[in-house]
Amino acid sequence: MDRVLVTGATGFLGGALLARLSQSGTPAVGIGRDPDRIAALRNLGFQMVAHDISQPLSDIPDIDAVVHCAALSAPFGRRQAFVAANVTGTQNIADFAAARGIERVVHISSPTVGFAFADQLDQREDAPLPPPVNHYAATKAAGETLIRRHLPKAVILRPRGIYGAGDTALLPRVLRAAKARPLPLFRDGAARIDLTHVDDVVSAILAALDAPDAQGTTLNVSGGEVIAVRDIVDQACARAGITPRWRAARLWPMMQAARLIEGVAHLRSTPREPLVTRYGLGLFAYAQSLDISAARRVMGWQPQVTFAQGLDRTFGEGA
Repeated sequence: MDRVLVTGATGFLGGALLARLSQSGTPAVGIGRDPDRIAALRNLGFQMVAHDISQPLSDIPDIDAVVHCAALSAPFGRRQAFVAANVTGTQNIADFAAARGIERVVHISSPTVGFAFADQLDQREDAPLPPPVNHYAATKAAGETLIRRHLPKAVILRPRGIYGAGDTALLPRVLRAAKARPLPLFRDGAARIDLTHVDDVVSAILAALDAPDAQGTTLNVSGGEVIAVRDIVDQACARAGITPRWRAARLWPMMQAARLIEGVAHLRSTPREPLVTRYGLGLFAYAQSLDISAARRVMGWQPQVTFAQGLDRTFGEGA
C-alpha cells in the first residue's frame, strides 16, 4: 500500500488529512515543527518526523506520494519568514521528491495569489496573476513556479478560505474582530466569497492523488457557494453567541489609513500584525469566487459540505 508524506501535519489542514488517511488505512508519515502537537499525534499512533522544512529533508522513510500542506499563512509579517516557509520550504520538498523519483505530489497553494482589489467572480486558474497583495501571496506564487519547474506532474490545488473544527485562523479571527469592535460595511455590503470546509479540501487532495488526468494541473477548490461576507459573519457569530455590530464605511480612506498603519508596523523591531490590513479590508469590500469546473472535470471531485453543514461541523452540531 502506498505511503504518503504529509508536510504541515501539526497544522489544521495537514492534521485533518493525516487523520483521514489513517481512517482509510493508508500509511502516512507526518512532518511538523510543533513539539507538543507531534507528541500528541505520536501518542495517537501516527508516524511523525520533527523537522523544519526550511532545511533540507533527511531521515525520511520510503515514500510513494507527497502532500505539501506546510506554509506560513498570514496577512502580515517579515518577508524573510514567508520566503523561508513558502519558497525555501517548497524548494526543499521539490528537491526531496525529485531525488526520490516521486511523481505523485499535491502542492497546496492559495487563491490569494490571484487576489486584487476588485470584484473577481468565477476566477479561473489560468487568469493572469495580479501584483501580489502581500508577502504571503508573493511567496505562494513563487512556490507554484518552483513546483511547476521541478515537478511537472505535480497537482497544485488552490483551496479558498479553509474552515472547520480545529481552525485557528479564519472564523476565529472573524469572531475575535466581531467581539472587539464594529465591523466595516463597505459598498453597501457588496462583498461575497466562497469558503471551503476542511473535509472538502481533504477529499480534493485525495482525488488529486488518485486522478491520473490531474497530473500537471492547477485546480481551484471551494465549497461552490458564493455567500455575502455579512451573512458569513452573522451566521458564524450567531453560533458563537456574538452579536456583530456593522458600521457603514468608506473604503478608500480606510485603505489609505491601513497602508500607513502597515508601514509603521513594519518598522518595529518585532513587527506585530496590525488590527487593520489592506488585504483584510479587501475581503470585506469585494465580491470574489472561484471557477471550480476544472476540478469537477479533471478529478471527478465536487464539494459535499454546504456552508450551513460546515457551521454545524465547526461548532459541534451534527458533526
